[in-house]
Amino acid sequence: MKLGKMLGAGLAVVGSLLLIAAPAGATTASATLTAGSLGFASTPGNVTFPSVALNGQNRTVNASQPLDIADATGSGAGWNVTATSTLFTSGSYTLPTGSTTIGSAPAAATCDSGVTCTPAASNSVSYPYSLPAGATAPTATKLFTAGLGTGLGDQSLSPTWTLAIPANAYAGNYASTWTLSLVSGP
Repeated sequence: MKLGKMLGAGLAVVGSLLLIAAPAGATTASATLTAGSLGFASTPGNVTFPSVALNGQNRTVNASQPLDIADATGSGAGWNVTATSTLFTSGSYTLPTGSTTIGSAPAAATCDSGVTCTPAASNSVSYPYSLPAGATAPTATKLFTAGLGTGLGDQSLSPTWTLAIPANAYAGNYASTWTLSLVSGP
């Protein structure tokens, strides 16, 4: 029995020495990140301007439009939001082309809750921005851009739209169809 204990203790010592004497091995780790897509995280909401009482004077009203953008491309190519619209109409009456504008650049984009992002920067759009409008929607124009290396991840921005109502407008319920797109590249 004494010999068994001594043998067991000796093996334990030899095992410990082998563990200590073993050289450290180099190893590597790898990960593959595949590109996702670029798009609105949620469909841009409708813009509803407040009701306006005509008073014989030119009037303006404002409304904001939250935009939730998801850039999961991993490219750093940047992106731009483009927009176009039809004229505001009520029956046979229309508001003038150029009635809808954004007076100044939207506040800086902010990362969505719980998301690490690179907020959009280097906005190259000049303000005031005028939303293109026509009986048939004309070619879309850039209303906001995220420059190279910015705009990665999920983030939100909220432009404030201004609708100009001329003093000679007819009363009615006016509507316009807007098309907003999110495309790659600044």
